[in-house]
Amino acid sequence: MNEVLKQLYARKSVRAFTDREISPEDRQAILTAAIMAPTAGNQQLYTIIDVTDEKLKAELAKSCDDQPFIAKAKMVLVFCADCRRWYEAFRTAGCEPRLPGAGDLLLAVSDANIAAQNAVTAAWSLGIGSCYIGDVMENCETQRSLLHLPKYVFPAAMVVFGHPTQQQLEREKPKRVEMKHVVHENAYREMEDGEYREMYAERCGMRSYEDWMRAFCERKYNSDFSREMTRSVNEYLKDFQ
Repeated sequence: MNEVLKQLYARKSVRAFTDREISPEDRQAILTAAIMAPTAGNQQLYTIIDVTDEKLKAELAKSCDDQPFIAKAKMVLVFCADCRRWYEAFRTAGCEPRLPGAGDLLLAVSDANIAAQNAVTAAWSLGIGSCYIGDVMENCETQRSLLHLPKYVFPAAMVVFGHPTQQQLEREKPKRVEMKHVVHENAYREMEDGEYREMYAERCGMRSYEDWMRAFCERKYNSDFSREMTRSVNEYLKDFQ
């Protein structure tokens, strides 16, 4: 197995960091990897906010479901889907651009997340751990204020970085479901009840499928933070209607 595949297979989320700083050279390498990511039409439909202010990091930690490890991270990047930059550039050239729409936003979110994944992979190759923080999509009004986000700019993801603690290095990477359940050939394949049970059997452990699934549904899908994320994203979507 080549080194790139080893890094991709081994990478796992890290939520506890040592006090070791990330060197300026490694920071630059991570950011360079991000902007070298694949991008729709070479447009780079994203803006990366490098959060260096400790007070701002603490406020983001609080607004993202009170997760203290965010504030302790040595590097915090917010990857924003940016539908504003090209729109304004067109206007400065005397063009008459249409207003950004939902399709533009989805393309920009894709661009932003691809850039984020490049950063994550580069960091891991340097011995630096990371964790995606999807909660940055919550609390629209707060995040807009904290990050000074104008119209047509959406916080697609936040990623925090730092050197992993020994416990985090030794922690087993959570297993993924088998490929046969998530890779469909040529067309989407509807699954039967039995396949859903097979797919999540290992995660259920000693619990029944019904008990485990009910608990997971309430903890994640039906949770307050999930409902807030939907409300918040709907607020951002108003810009694109």
